[in-house]
Amino acid sequence: MLHTGLQTALRVIYPPRCLACGGLVEDDHGLCGACFAETPFITGLVCNLCGVPLPGSSETTECCDDCMSLGRPWTFGRVPLLYDGVGRKLVLALKHGDRHEIVKPAADWMISALPTQLHPDTCVVPVPLSLTRLLTLRYNQSALLAHAIASKLNLTYEPNALTRTRRTAPLDGKSREARFQELTDAIQVNPKRAKALKDRPVLLVDDVMTSGATLAACALSAHKAQAREICVTVLARVAKAA
Repeated sequence: MLHTGLQTALRVIYPPRCLACGGLVEDDHGLCGACFAETPFITGLVCNLCGVPLPGSSETTECCDDCMSLGRPWTFGRVPLLYDGVGRKLVLALKHGDRHEIVKPAADWMISALPTQLHPDTCVVPVPLSLTRLLTLRYNQSALLAHAIASKLNLTYEPNALTRTRRTAPLDGKSREARFQELTDAIQVNPKRAKALKDRPVLLVDDVMTSGATLAACALSAHKAQAREICVTVLARVAKAA
């Protein structure tokens, strides 16, 4: 009774707020009706490798033109949101605004987007930040998402499996080819954690996917560590304008 009373008092003092606009909502970690309607959730047919929406419908898995030409080094990739509007706002709030309350619902959305149940031996690995970037942000948003996903699915969390071997230049504004070139050999498996990936399925986690260069660098490194199968999940996908 005391616990219930305390919860009620806290909800009166600190009522639940919409994650996007800050308006009042019924439940914690939710979106108000207006923001939910404007959130670009990805539904319907998607690319099996990068999660971008595809036109039409299909009884089989399909891939977008970019993924067919690039040949992604992972088995499947899924994304719940487009990096646009409210989706972009949520990602930036998590990334730069210390809005850690976004992690829980974001992890739920990412899990819901997965096409199949993951093997119980899967280890969940976040895309690493450089030390300089980590010191600037004070936390790795991809690691927060990965930890939440691993906890919800009762999977092994490996936050230090991958490491940045050098600081890379900002990728904003770079062409697809320049992005892949910049990430070449920039991410490697941590020698102390290589055994944790060997012969195990790996789920790579990041906050945003644009070209997929960062995820590709991570996946290739995991392959070198003899990971059995590699899949990716990302909170938001930058998609080409129709």
